[in-house]
Amino acid sequence: MTGQENMQETEMLSPEVEQDMAALFQALSNPTRIKILYLLKQQSLTVTEISNRLDVSQSAVSHQLRELKLARLVRNQKQGREMIYRLDDDHVHQIFHMAIEHVKEIYNYE
Repeated sequence: MTGQENMQETEMLSPEVEQDMAALFQALSNPTRIKILYLLKQQSLTVTEISNRLDVSQSAVSHQLRELKLARLVRNQKQGREMIYRLDDDHVHQIFHMAIEHVKEIYNYE
């Protein structure tokens, strides 16, 4: 059986899954969000900590975190008076890691 024949017998994704995947990739399409995800891949952080590390305003970081939260890529938890952000779950770690590996491979980065 050829790949093309196999594809014809395979069910397509539902429109809902297609839309949700498009939203996921849209959320990953912003360089500031990529930087935030990279930081959160390493450890949980507050808006202030992210802002200081990226040298970006707290309001800009908050806006990007809102977008990432809507895409269910990050979650937050109140700790005392501050909100701590982290990657939503292990799938996000895997997606992000695979994206980095893919980009490094196709563009021959070290």
